[in-house]
Amino acid sequence: MKGGDVAVEEVPDSGRWVTLGIAILSAFIVVMDNTVLNVSIPTILRELHTTLPALEWVITGYALTFAALLIIGGRLGDVYGHRRVFIAGASLFGLGSLIASIATSVGQLIVGEAIIEGVGASLMLPATLAILSSTFRGRQRATAFAAWGATAGVAAASGPVIGGFLTTNYSWRWSFRINVIVAPIAVLGALFFMKKARHAAERLRIDVPGAVLIALGMFLLVFGLSQGGIYGWWQPLKDLSVSGHELWPTSRSISAIPVVFLMSGVVLGAFAWLELAKSRARRDPLFEFSHFRFKTYRYGLITSMVVAMGQLGLSFVLPVFLQDAKHLSAARNGLWMLPTGLFVIVGAQTGGLLIRRYGTTVIVRAGLVMYAIGILLILRVVSLDITAWSLLPGLAFYGGGIGFAGAQLTNVVLSEIPAASSGVASGANTTTRQVGGALGVSVIGSLLTVQSIGSATRAIRASSLAETIKAKAIAGVHAAGSGYAPPPSLRPRDAAILRHAIENGVATGTRWALTFAVAVVLVGTLLSLLIPKDLAPARAEVLDAAGPLVADLEPALMGEDV
Repeated sequence: MKGGDVAVEEVPDSGRWVTLGIAILSAFIVVMDNTVLNVSIPTILRELHTTLPALEWVITGYALTFAALLIIGGRLGDVYGHRRVFIAGASLFGLGSLIASIATSVGQLIVGEAIIEGVGASLMLPATLAILSSTFRGRQRATAFAAWGATAGVAAASGPVIGGFLTTNYSWRWSFRINVIVAPIAVLGALFFMKKARHAAERLRIDVPGAVLIALGMFLLVFGLSQGGIYGWWQPLKDLSVSGHELWPTSRSISAIPVVFLMSGVVLGAFAWLELAKSRARRDPLFEFSHFRFKTYRYGLITSMVVAMGQLGLSFVLPVFLQDAKHLSAARNGLWMLPTGLFVIVGAQTGGLLIRRYGTTVIVRAGLVMYAIGILLILRVVSLDITAWSLLPGLAFYGGGIGFAGAQLTNVVLSEIPAASSGVASGANTTTRQVGGALGVSVIGSLLTVQSIGSATRAIRASSLAETIKAKAIAGVHAAGSGYAPPPSLRPRDAAILRHAIENGVATGTRWALTFAVAVVLVGTLLSLLIPKDLAPARAEVLDAAGPLVADLEPALMGEDV
């Protein structure tokens, strides 16, 4: 059989728990980097004397590079060995963080964070999943994926908290310096504790045309999804320019975004055609579409994408409500959201234990139901009188649901994939989540904006304010959205009326957005019914007792591979 550096383990790896620690530590810094800088934007703007549009490319650029190269990063692991690619990715990630930590201009920050760190992250994350998939078996595999999923959930939730603390008490540069410390530790740990892979007789060839097409297609797709609200989904709202060069002015009849989506569709269609042709000719395609014959892979990926839509959409909406309507500081907002990460840990570990009794698929479905209940409980308490205690039950169900479903969905997706393709499958899994998250933020964010502005505008029109004040306020709300602030020249009573209208508008928009998020998660729950169930627990026990020879006859046993 063809393959790259495939680790074939006859006996359990003695360093597997250290390997798990390295994997989850690496996943933590990669996922945290998606959110840690968000609360530091005002400080960076002042220190680097730059503009918000320029700084947006730092955060957006990281996500774009990461999403565009995930499948390629996974495939490189299949070809050259996941340990080797992980070490290369961690080294790049640390180098990029070092450059970003000493940046004196936004250009240097873009090179360090958006480009070098993004490339490093796209190599690291698929490798961690593929390494865990090949290192652990049976109950230990479920535990390992639970730990990985809990870490990813906590990293996403704690990023703003850590970023706010470091920026307030030290410097935003420490958000990068942490990576400069952790990345070398990860490299050393991989060198000394991760098991080396065995070389197969024949190494897979690198599909360069496929790599170029998937990178370009994913870049265009994620750019369109994440930037549609900025440049306009159809009508142009803002000039599209890069480094001062205008690429698409607002004078055009349509926005650049539909053109970007069209280009993305063409490029991804060409990628699919090329990969299918290479697969038929047995010429080592970058992406094996034949893996979609596995229901666990097919429906697991679809469910993951839909769930990511709801999860990242909520992570975007709730902070906007807490800061613009409740007027919490960024640091206090992070503290209110912190229980989410704690309940992710509890849910992941509990779910990992219950898998032995009920099976992976049942735990995933239970997690999705908890997830939906959590959002409904949050929706019920959204008002200007919300408190941290009233929010806590919703965050508990929401975090616990992520812990149950998130990590084990990854286990489901990879459960039937051959070891030689585990890297590219891991990359595809993370890519679908990135696309789902970008789509969720775009749709739910647009819904929040439209409904908030509409509700605030109606309230202002119905108020007792003078017509001239109404006209100026409505224009300001349409221009600045929930960030609109009444001018200091207004009388305190008039300013209070405007603030109340805007706060209630944000609350209304949040309720609409959360309602959509619940609907999305419920769709994901229904889709999870298409995922095949595990073998009955009693049958799994028989397989365990029978030993590795019999267990090898059941490669589709999810979370119970022996």
